[in-house]
Amino acid sequence: MKLKFLIILTAAANLFLSGCGYDNFDAPQLTLSGRVVYQGSALSVRNNGPQLELWQDGFPLRSPITVYMQQDGSFSAKLFAGQYKLVRRADAPWLQQATDTVRVNLTANMNLDVPVTPYFTITAESFEKSGTSIIAKLVVNKVVPTANLDFVRLYLGKSILTDQVQREVRVDASLGNVVLGQQLQISSGALPDNLKNLDFVYARVGVKSTSAGEYIYSPVQKISLK
Repeated sequence: MKLKFLIILTAAANLFLSGCGYDNFDAPQLTLSGRVVYQGSALSVRNNGPQLELWQDGFPLRSPITVYMQQDGSFSAKLFAGQYKLVRRADAPWLQQATDTVRVNLTANMNLDVPVTPYFTITAESFEKSGTSIIAKLVVNKVVPTANLDFVRLYLGKSILTDQVQREVRVDASLGNVVLGQQLQISSGALPDNLKNLDFVYARVGVKSTSAGEYIYSPVQKISLK
């Protein structure tokens, strides 16, 4: 009985010390940050929508490190020093390319622009209050010749994190009215009760290709209602 007790006690002590060993591992100290860019400019996306993956070879349990983007197209990850492969994941609002891996040799804090080719871009966007409505003006540009438009949308919200998932108002433009490379206007219609008495709202427009699940957006703008 005493021997059995000692065996159990020794096993418990080893488990405790093993746990302490894991707790005492150093946390990652290096930062890999950057932006997803097209022609040198960051692309606006849905916050925590499109993703990147980091892979590190040489480990028995090989699994990706998921890197989420902020809505301004920036990203950041805490990592150990080493060799990584950065992969642009599918279903993003940009073209998947045959060479879709960027090799990263991380020895110090690094800032990295990741180039992509969006299906469409948005330029010359503006928003203004007109009576009880918000009027958006924008130009939709096709980048990938084979891309087809799925949606062009105006979003209004109470939060700066306004997009396809988080918004109070969503208005679809008629695709028949979209002329690529020319100005398009979208009206929100009369603002709903939960927005019209606020001091301001957040607005942005988004464009989606039939080839992707995510949208390219304009940067969020704060629109005064007073």
